[in-house]
Amino acid sequence: MIERKEYLDRLIGYRDKGVIKIITGIRRCGKSTLLALFQQHLLDNGTAPANIISINFDDYSNRGLCKAAALHEYVLSRMASEGKTYVFLDEIQNVPEFQRVVDSLHLRKNLDLYLTGSNAWLLSGDLATLLSGRYVEIEMLPLSFREYASATGTEGGLQRKYTEYLENSSFPGALEFEGQPKHILGYLQGVYDSVILNDVVRRYRIPDVMMLESLLRFTFENIGSQLSTKNISNAMNSDGRKIDVKTVERYLRTLMDSYIIYQAKRYDIKGKQYLKTLDKYYAVDIGMRYLLLGKSGTDVGHILENVIYLELLRRGYQVYVGKLGGLEVDFVAIDHSGRSYFQVAATVREQATLERELAPLRKISDHYAKYILTLDEDPDADYDGIRKVYAPSWLMGD
Repeated sequence: MIERKEYLDRLIGYRDKGVIKIITGIRRCGKSTLLALFQQHLLDNGTAPANIISINFDDYSNRGLCKAAALHEYVLSRMASEGKTYVFLDEIQNVPEFQRVVDSLHLRKNLDLYLTGSNAWLLSGDLATLLSGRYVEIEMLPLSFREYASATGTEGGLQRKYTEYLENSSFPGALEFEGQPKHILGYLQGVYDSVILNDVVRRYRIPDVMMLESLLRFTFENIGSQLSTKNISNAMNSDGRKIDVKTVERYLRTLMDSYIIYQAKRYDIKGKQYLKTLDKYYAVDIGMRYLLLGKSGTDVGHILENVIYLELLRRGYQVYVGKLGGLEVDFVAIDHSGRSYFQVAATVREQATLERELAPLRKISDHYAKYILTLDEDPDADYDGIRKVYAPSWLMGD
């Protein structure tokens, strides 16, 4: 079992606080494992087994509890007579009207409640209204490069490990098939089918599955490119796949809600305002992108950009694409302490490429950190305060 330390530390920090802990993320990213790790932490620190109630609603043996009234009665009947009771409801979206159950359970002062879900729909509508200000969301992603390297070792160097990370997938379950590419693809196909059929098609009643998958392939193929719903519609129509703008908007939203793609919106650095057009999209896992598109014509730079984007999310940043006049900064990463700027490139060994990547960063007048991340295995360099860093080392936290 891989220890997801950053996520585990966050759960520990929220323990016994008067808020519901809601863990979201794509299927098989490790949410259930995180709950198991936290439950073991509770046991190791003196919590009695009788004070832990854990239900996984993907487990068919729990089908009798997939009714709101039955679940509510079961939890109340199992609450410990002494001390805090810790309740874990895994994949809670499988319970119709679960919102009312959660709201009622939260009223019990001696109960600490933890939920997981594989769809952003979980935090929309009734639940968000009922629990406004009374929950915290922990958004979970598959393994980071550092977690993957920690689990598999770094023999052969970071460059080789980075390539392996892309090919073997960041999903924790894929580690069981290390060195077996066909088995990895089979595993990813199962994850993909589960997400598309359970969290998209069935949840949102999508009538045209083939069109949905065509849109996903198009988005995966164009990671890191500026896209609008109109130019997506035009591009797909020109390829003979008839889809209107409203359908593109709806399908993109369902794919984002299921955490299979992520959207980076644009930010005007000089005007300090958010822009409404030409967003970028990124895949939750490059291995899954390989599954759908194969590896031919692989865009090394955009794939690295995808990896960096997800890592910035893991580190707690809000991430935007920066606009500065006619220039673009790949990422503006904002958190409570300020912001950082990132350019991402496969290589900057040619002087013209280096100058192109430096140009937008040099035009930013503030004093926040500025980086160029590359796959060049060269010593780090500094260009008037702009740091050029070897991306795999940065991903390791160095």
